[in-house]
Amino acid sequence: MGKTGIELEQLKIDYEKIRKKYSLPNFKEMNEDFYIEKIAENETDILIREVRRMVGDRLMNYLRFIESLLNPVNVPMFVFSIIKLVGPEEKNKLSEIYKKLIQNEIKLVEIDIEFDEEGEAKFVRESYGLWQEIKKEMVGVFEKVEKNWGTKTEENSKGYFG
Repeated sequence: MGKTGIELEQLKIDYEKIRKKYSLPNFKEMNEDFYIEKIAENETDILIREVRRMVGDRLMNYLRFIESLLNPVNVPMFVFSIIKLVGPEEKNKLSEIYKKLIQNEIKLVEIDIEFDEEGEAKFVRESYGLWQEIKKEMVGVFEKVEKNWGTKTEENSKGYFG
């Protein structure tokens, strides 16, 4: 086992301690959704803060992506292709997801201002629950986008690009 393998095993041991203390999801679940194994690459005295950062970063990435779909300003061209395929029902779902992610981001800023171990753990728990809820909704939205991909892109293939 290489150095990173040893560090990863130590991370799992350390995570298990805070998982029990704060009733967090297990390592496997957190790693599947938030890539927390990357924490093994860094040294930290406050593991819960690093876990919270990984969770916050992942959710922020989706917040930005959804924002680019709802308010496309200075976005890559592929975003416009997706926007054309998003119907009113999907836009409403994305708006609701966006609102939930914004509320979560506000909590993150509050926690980031002043360290509180219990607050960090609560944020991780609540964010994990939020992600389980919204990822199902997002999958539904993007399944419809994918379903519409062939039909609407062919209809618009004669459009003006200049």
